[in-house]
Amino acid sequence: MGRNFTPDKGQKMSKAQEVEAFLARSRKGQGGKEKGYRDQSLKIHPWVCARCAREFTNRNVHELTVHHKDQNHENNPPDGSNWENLCIYCHDNEHRRHLDYLEGADAGVDDKEDAAFTHNPFDKLKGLLSK
Repeated sequence: MGRNFTPDKGQKMSKAQEVEAFLARSRKGQGGKEKGYRDQSLKIHPWVCARCAREFTNRNVHELTVHHKDQNHENNPPDGSNWENLCIYCHDNEHRRHLDYLEGADAGVDDKEDAAFTHNPFDKLKGLLSK
């Protein structure tokens, strides 16, 4: 028997019940939306990862995901121009790269060196090579 997330008439929901009801509604709505654009993308685009070129068949197509190029999951044009099919590994990597960029984790060439780096593992190499 399924759970009923609505309270009886005259009965108030606890905070935990409200959160649980909200999450249930959210998951139900999100599943339909994702299924819609995923199905569309699988019809439009080839079953190949756009990054690593791994090919997919009916047996493993569940490992192929739809990536939104502009990171906006609400931008779902019917021509599929904002989507690319990525395998689960490349999709995770793409999102990690985006998060690293937002967090400023990637160091640029113009970044100043940190004074804390004082050890040089090759200090004595010249002396050892000259012997």
